[in-house]
Amino acid sequence: MSGRRSPLIAGVAAGLVCVLVIFFLVLPKRGEVADARKSLGDEQSKTSQLQAQLNTLVEAKAQAPAARAVIRKVDQQLPPTVDEPGLILLLRNAAERSGVSFTQISVSAPTASTTDAFSTIPVAINIEGTYFSLAEFLYRIETLPRAAKVLSGAITASTGGTGTTTNELSMQISMELYTSDTSAGPGSVPGPTTSGG
Repeated sequence: MSGRRSPLIAGVAAGLVCVLVIFFLVLPKRGEVADARKSLGDEQSKTSQLQAQLNTLVEAKAQAPAARAVIRKVDQQLPPTVDEPGLILLLRNAAERSGVSFTQISVSAPTASTTDAFSTIPVAINIEGTYFSLAEFLYRIETLPRAAKVLSGAITASTGGTGTTTNELSMQISMELYTSDTSAGPGSVPGPTTSGG
């Protein structure tokens, strides 16, 4: 009987050795392979995200000169300070090129916008000229390098010294110009607003 049991014991021992080999060698390696595949998938996902970011940055770099030009234009339209002398000079140059004459110009204190990051500078102008010179002046206001908005205008006929009308007209304009300085106005510290941090 012991002769018959030897192959059975050898078979059980071989089976036990196979189970131990599978348990200690194959299963851990299989787990390592699964972990490596998961890591590979994660790295491939990160790589595709980084590639998308790289493509976005390369595109932004290509568009940077155009963006800088837009920023310069906005900085010119919304200067960082009120620059009242420069503002009056712009308006006077527009008047001279249009052939109108100033009778009065008044620049009021800037007020900070409650909704946006800029200050509004109210300006009242009285000018005289022909119809076409007044229209030319309004066009030049519309195309100033600094952002401006005409709120209202009223045209009246000018009278000569004898009470007769002439081809000259008077125009009263109420308009706004802007600055990116939100601290502009009475009691504020002169100069552009600095971002605190």
